[in-house]
Parts: sequence; structure tokens; C-alpha cells
Amino acid sequence: MSEIIISADVVEKDNAARNADLKRDYDSLGERLDRRGIAIDTIRDKVEKFAVAIPSWGVGTGGTRFARFPGAGEPRDIFDKIEDCAVIRQLTQATPTVSLHIPWDKADPNRLKQAASRFGLGFDAMNSNTFSDARDQTLSYKFGSLSHADAATRRQAVEHNLECIEIGKTLGSKALTVWIGDGSNFPGQVNFAKAFERYLDAMKEIYAGLPDDWKLFTEHKMYEPAFYSTVVQDWGTNYMIATELGDKAFCLVDLGHHAPNVNIEMIVSRLIQFKKLGGFHFNDSKYGDDDLDAGSIDPYRLFLVFNELVDAELAGADGFDPAHMLDQSHNVTDPIESLMLSAVEVQRAYAQALLVDRRALESYQDANDALMATQTLKAAYRTDVEPILAMARLNTGGAIDPVAAYRAAGYRAKVAAERPAVASGGGGIV
Repeated sequence: MSEIIISADVVEKDNAARNADLKRDYDSLGERLDRRGIAIDTIRDKVEKFAVAIPSWGVGTGGTRFARFPGAGEPRDIFDKIEDCAVIRQLTQATPTVSLHIPWDKADPNRLKQAASRFGLGFDAMNSNTFSDARDQTLSYKFGSLSHADAATRRQAVEHNLECIEIGKTLGSKALTVWIGDGSNFPGQVNFAKAFERYLDAMKEIYAGLPDDWKLFTEHKMYEPAFYSTVVQDWGTNYMIATELGDKAFCLVDLGHHAPNVNIEMIVSRLIQFKKLGGFHFNDSKYGDDDLDAGSIDPYRLFLVFNELVDAELAGADGFDPAHMLDQSHNVTDPIESLMLSAVEVQRAYAQALLVDRRALESYQDANDALMATQTLKAAYRTDVEPILAMARLNTGGAIDPVAAYRAAGYRAKVAAERPAVASGGGGIV
């Protein structure tokens, strides 16, 4: 049996205080959904099986280009991070895997696997890092990595990605995510075509190192840290990369990596249609790559993304098996609380999308009835599915109210007393 960090008594006590109200709310919602021809238990069962991975770096306090203000009880290393991730898993029952970032999380793979297995945690996609320089790194990525003009620097970046694959094989991971910060800040700084050609050649070497049962996720981003041009700047370029590399290569969609007015849900549809949707980094944004909590700014957009995902799921789309992961930077909140709520928000969008009357929607679309088509989506989105989410957590051993149980347990104060305070430093994420 897996170890737990938050006392079971604390969770049980908090659940007991909320159980009666939850049952009434669940039964009431069930009656209303039944009038719409929807079985609430069927939706709950699907929610119970839906999972999203936790990014190891997300449990630390983030930062901006200007400053980083450390939080109390920040994890000192990957093993502290695993414990924090275990708390999120225990209380939400929605986050069974952790996604590692190398070299930030580099440690003996067997020890990592043992530490995670204590809490019943597995490992999601491995993440390489060639957008910053490690302490013992020979060559700098200041002017690029996989697309760098210098062959030796490109070789170093390729070898790093191959190392990530080797670590992941020991951990039981089945995917590698590659995001690069390569680009330029001035017109004329790089030759666009040559930089992209060098990137593709380097990625082909990495792709050749994938085990047969692995996937390679490539991630596009419009700007930052390069502000004039980015080597992998949009989903079209990303699709070209995945197509060029082969059947094991897929596009990863980070919700913050697009211009504010881009129709992300349509991008999702296109990638599903052409069998190149690899998965998601869920977060939210107001201006750019803000890495805010999922659903905190535009929850309707998150729902619309899941509307496309559920449509593909129910239609049995060929090759449809997207990976789900959070990717956030928590500057002013407790990272554990933010990640718990984000996991819940992703589940919420999934549950709401499951409520869409797809037969009616298709009928309105075919009749060009724009008003009723959009109202059909709104009817699902406006439904308060909180009782379904809470019942799913209760049924699987989690907390009806994860944040309340977490605060009642006093976990943050406990680790703050055990982990040395971190001095305030410069900008950047942990």
C-alpha cells in the first residue's frame, strides 16, 4: 500500500463535515441531468479515470524577469518535490504522475523511481532543458541550442536530450518533450532557413534515439526568450516538424504559447484531424506566456478546448491519445494549492464537455443555426459540475475540498520548519 503524507484522520474529518451536503448536491444535480438524458454516475466514472500530470518545477515558487520571491518551505531538491506532488495526488486523486525536468531534477534514476513508488507515483514525459545553462555545462546556449550555428553546441544539446531518454527509460517514462528557446532578437541576427534546417537535423538524431514505444513531443511558442523570431514559433511549424520526423513525433500545445486572440481550440481540432496532437501543458494567460493557474482567466476557453477533445474521444478518432500536464509558475500563491485547484479545473472542463448534447449540436450546425449551436455549448458550460468532481474525489479516497483539508493538515507550516529558507534572488522560474 502506498504511503500518505497528509494524515488520513485529517482528510476523513474534513470529508465527514461535508459529506451530507455533497450527497444532497449530487442527488439534486443527478435529477436535473436525468431530465436532460444524462446519467450523472457515468460522468463521475469518467472523471475518476481522468488524470493530469504534475510538473516537478511547479511545486516551487516561480518568478518573473524582474524578481523571484521564495515561498516558505520550498522544496530543496527533487525528492522534496516528489513529496509535495504526493500531497497533491493524495488530496485530488487526479495527478498520478510527475513530469521531470533535466538537469533541474537530475538524480540517480533508481533512487527517483523508488522515492516516487513510495507514494504510488509514476513518471510522465521527460523534459529536456537547452534554454538555460547548467553549472557544469561546457558550451553556452545563449545564442541557441539545437539550431545553434556551432556544431559542437548542437551536439551537446542532442546528447543532453538522448541522456533524458536514457533516464526516462529507467523511470518508466514513455515520452520526451522538447522545447527550445532558440531564436533571435534582431533582424538579420540569424538565417531563418539555415537555423530551421539545423534544428531539424538535430531533432532527427534525437528521434532516432527514441525507444519503439516512446513518443516525442515538440512544443511551439510564439515569442520569449527570443522576441524577434522563434525557431518553433507556431502550430504550423510544429506540425511540419512532427510530420518531418515521423510517426512517433507529435505536437504539444501549451495554452500560453499563443497570441492572445488565437483560436487554440481550432488548432486542437486540426492537430486531432491530422493525427498529430500529442498533448497539453495546461495553464492560463492574459497577455502571453503568463503560466497562470488553469482556468483562472478564461475558463470558457479551457472548456472549448475540451469540447474538441471530448468530441474526438466520443467519435473514436484514430490515434487519439493526448497527454495531459500542468505547466504553471506560482508567484504569489502556495504552489501546492494552485496545482490542486488547476487539476480540478482541468477535470471540470472535461466534465462540462461531457455534458454537451452532441446530437443537438450537430443538428444546429447542419442547419446553420448559430444561436442555438452556441447555446448548446453554453448549457453544458453553465452547469455546476462541482458535485461530480467532489464525489469523484471522495470515491477514490481524496478530499471533498482539497484546499481545506490541506490547510487543516498544516503541511506548509510543517515543511517550512523542516526546509531551510531560500534567499530572495533574481528572476526566472525554479
